[in-house]
Amino acid sequence: MSAHIRPDLASIPAYTPGRSNPGAVKLASNETTLPPLPAAAKAIVAAAELSHRYPDNQSSELRAALAEFLGVDVANVAIGCGSVALCQELVQITCSSPQDEVLFAWRSFEAYPIVTQVGNATAVQVPLTGAHGHDPAYIHDLDAMAAAVTERTRLIFVCNPNNPTGTAVGRAELERFLDAVPAGVLVVLDEAYYEYMRLTPQSHPDGVEIGRHRPNVVVLRTFSKAYGLAGLRVGYAVGAPEVITALLKVHIPFSVNRVAQAAAIASLEARHELLERTDGVIAERERMRTALLAAGYQVPPSETNFVWLPLGARSPEFGEAAAAAGVLVRPYATDGVRVTIGDPHENELFIGFATEAGVVARFT
Repeated sequence: MSAHIRPDLASIPAYTPGRSNPGAVKLASNETTLPPLPAAAKAIVAAAELSHRYPDNQSSELRAALAEFLGVDVANVAIGCGSVALCQELVQITCSSPQDEVLFAWRSFEAYPIVTQVGNATAVQVPLTGAHGHDPAYIHDLDAMAAAVTERTRLIFVCNPNNPTGTAVGRAELERFLDAVPAGVLVVLDEAYYEYMRLTPQSHPDGVEIGRHRPNVVVLRTFSKAYGLAGLRVGYAVGAPEVITALLKVHIPFSVNRVAQAAAIASLEARHELLERTDGVIAERERMRTALLAAGYQVPPSETNFVWLPLGARSPEFGEAAAAAGVLVRPYATDGVRVTIGDPHENELFIGFATEAGVVARFT
């Protein structure tokens, strides 16, 4: 007789990472092609020599560095094993039964339904704009999300910019939405791609600033994307002290390792070096989008390090054709295909494939 396992786990889909294939260009995962910043690389080597010692379970030095960087108190900052771990912990601190609802747009970050079910809560998905053939912006429908809030809603995820569509909502729209959400519902502004946004200063949705006087708002950011530390897994949450205290209670002890903490601190100290890197990614993003639009593809404006091709039922076929051409991209069922921005020569290979006459004829 085998051990008893929660029967509902059988219906939870496993998180699917981007494909890898030796020799192929990998544009299927949202990684940066550049290594960690030089100062972070040195910190990694130094910290590795102390790997026989446990890390600081409170991540005190990193929390203090982030608090100074963001202009908040240490009590407003929590650290997690990547921001996805914080997503699951946020479900844990807000939901206790299947009657509790977690609300998010769809399609959005694929971990949201997984962490919701792991947390024994109920997922409520609200289609993006354009999902039913009207206003094809593929952006959060904040009015519909506000209308979907019930007395059972405990947590709302707003992925901004959104993964995998790359779209972002501006500050005014976001604040109107937050004004409409009951104060007892925790709203998570997931800003994993924050460093890649280039909206105008008036519309730029800085979640930390927006949430300063909103105790039911928590912001997630990460060192995995722009800072190039995806392999070390370190993210952070910024919110009201009572939310942060609750997160610390469900935090898995020592899950943010010593090397990750050291690399994140060094990355913050060298953040002036980051702009050139992100500007390079953004320039390539716009070059790729311009070429795809010229070829006849629909490509929503992106504020991330990837572009989205809403190819619908043709998405799997496009993914396989790209792989056969030596480029791995990320199809999402029958919704679309996400293509991460790589090095210029990698992007050129994808553009060459996608704009070849036979491919264009099949997929536009």
